[in-house]
Formats: sequence, C-alpha cells, structure tokens
Amino acid sequence: MIQLRGVTKRFGSGDAAFQALRGVDLTVDQHDFVAVMGASGSGKSTTMNILGCLDTPTDGTFLFLGHRVERLDVDQRAMLRRRYLGFVFQGFNLLARTSALENVELPLLYRGEPPRRRRDLAMAALDRVGLAPWAHHAPNQLSGGQQQRVAIARAIVTEPAVLLADEPTGNLDSERSVEIMALLTRLNGDLGITVLMVTHEPEMAAFARTIIRFRDGMVAAVERR
Repeated sequence: MIQLRGVTKRFGSGDAAFQALRGVDLTVDQHDFVAVMGASGSGKSTTMNILGCLDTPTDGTFLFLGHRVERLDVDQRAMLRRRYLGFVFQGFNLLARTSALENVELPLLYRGEPPRRRRDLAMAALDRVGLAPWAHHAPNQLSGGQQQRVAIARAIVTEPAVLLADEPTGNLDSERSVEIMALLTRLNGDLGITVLMVTHEPEMAAFARTIIRFRDGMVAAVERR
C-alpha cells in the first residue's frame, strides 16, 4: 500500500543544513497495524509527516497505492489527505467551544457534505467509538480518554484507508491508554483501516503487528509478528 524508497529529507542549506532522513526504505501492507518507534531526532516524526502528505521528501520515491506522491502538487496532496488519510494527535486538537458531534463533523464540512449527511455520519462514528450518548458534550465536559475517542471518531468519519496516530496515548493514564489501543485494534480489524502509530511506549507498540524502529534518520529494524 505504501512504499518509501531511498527517501531523504534535508532542512536548511549550507553549514546550517540538517539531514533528518538519510535514505529511508520501508513498506506498509494494506490492513497492517504498524508501530513506529525511535529516540527523539531519529527521523520517525519526519517520516510520518511525509507519509501524511504534510511534507515532501528532498529525494527518493513515495508510492501510495502505486501513485508517486512526491510528484503531486500541494492541491493534489491535500486531496489525497482528505480522501485517504485520517489523523489522531497526542493533544486531541478538538475545538473547545463546539460539541463532540460538531468536532467530528468538521472533516465532512470541508468535503462539502450536506448538514443531514454530516450529522448522520458523525453520529455513526461516535457510536463506533462508544460515545454516542456524549455527542452534545463539549470537550471540557469529557475525560481525556473520551476526548481522544472523539478525535478518533473525527479521524475515521471520512472512512480513511490509513489512520496516522502520533503518540495517541501520550496524554493518558495507563488504563485509558489500553482502552484507546484496544479501540484502534478493533478499527484495524473490523474496518480494515491501516494504522500507522508513533509511540515511545513498548506496551503500546505491543498491540501492533509490525514494529519499525528508526535510528539516525534510517530504518534500523523491522519486526513482524
């Protein structure tokens, strides 16, 4: 589904240049659950930004479903994000003054979906993550685990092919973390969503079927379970 071949990323130029990626090669199969691990500065976040079409490689090839993503322009990459990708962040990134339902509707609003369809799809997504009864609650009326469930509902409401999760349990206690990981596992199994997750926690990585370890801007190891 996803391939990176010889991907490099350089920031800056001249003496101030920093080589974040030094020739990354990796393959992600459709329907896989992948944990991406590595120390700070190892290149994992830069790689995830490229996979999420939020950045472009300096050199190398990025294939998504056979298409050369590095050749797409800004608008084409934005369309790819809207159609195929969902994002979950450590900080939830919910709009504070809107309800859970309205937060989940947001990607559909950007797509131009009519109000009734937005509401129906958002309610279905909230129901899938077990939060339908809290649809009209604001984020400050929800626990951290519930807020992350809203964020996951927002990410899956467009039925993405790939869910990119950046430290999705980083702000949660251990019990809530396990609940979120169990939810991601169900979404991967029930909906066939390919999950790519950055984590520092071995306990969370243990939920994945593939673990990719980064070191010094390169893939150091790949473990398949």
